[in-house]
Amino acid sequence: MHPAPSVIFFTTFSGLGFGLLAWLGIGAPDVTGWTAFAFFAIAYAMAVGGLLASTFHLGRPERAVKAFTQWRSSWLSREAWCAVGALVVMGLYGAGLVFLGERYALLGILGAVLSLLTVFTTSMIYTQLKTIPRWNMPLTPVKFLSISVAGGALLAGQVQIAVLLLLIVGGVQLLAWMQGDKAFASAGTTLGTATGLGARGAVRAFEPPHTGTNYLLKEFVHEIGRKHAQKLRIISLGLMVVLPVILLLLPFSHFIAVLALASHIAGVLTARWLFFAEAEHVVGLYYGKR
Repeated sequence: MHPAPSVIFFTTFSGLGFGLLAWLGIGAPDVTGWTAFAFFAIAYAMAVGGLLASTFHLGRPERAVKAFTQWRSSWLSREAWCAVGALVVMGLYGAGLVFLGERYALLGILGAVLSLLTVFTTSMIYTQLKTIPRWNMPLTPVKFLSISVAGGALLAGQVQIAVLLLLIVGGVQLLAWMQGDKAFASAGTTLGTATGLGARGAVRAFEPPHTGTNYLLKEFVHEIGRKHAQKLRIISLGLMVVLPVILLLLPFSHFIAVLALASHIAGVLTARWLFFAEAEHVVGLYYGKR
């Protein structure tokens, strides 16, 4: 699929923001006053900034509010409700820390759960799509959640646990690539099943449906060369996991911590670009692209 910058920004930074909110919700770090304000400001800037970015790829952004009405059937609507719930609850929890110096534990835990549920619902928007086999697997929400929690740990300054979580992220990402590369073939979808003519024998397209490009080709049949994909996978894994882990194992300094965080974010952005660029939509079968 065509990787829209707004979606890449949204899924990356909202995940990091809600990941940090989840850590703050369980009291890690245990901060109050202006220090707590700084942490919450960073978390809200990322979470809300990411959510706002998601509206830029909508045809009619002014209708985004209607997403709240479809919570019974739409993961997008569930994401909207979870996001609002998380931001409101964590706002109240943060106010207690900043202005009263009090930590209301139950409120924080509820906010942390809602924050992670927001990331989960975001991942399910993609996981539910059977037309994109690479996304339609259990590892997709695991990947979104692991990156969110690991990135949140980095932002929260939880260095030791962040090292372990980053290694888990690397393992999950490798498994997702391995399973994803086989997903389209394993789904069993072919031009024969797509047209309903498979029972008559092997089906092939005599010629493309049309000679020019169109919306489907632009958005759903984006292709990336295998060599480029492999290079970007190595780069993303190196920046997202390997370099941050090496830096975090060095004697601690704020400069090293910032460098590890910047490397991780760059790696996540690269991996998220690949997440969309490598996604093979079954509509490509009609154009001989699969």
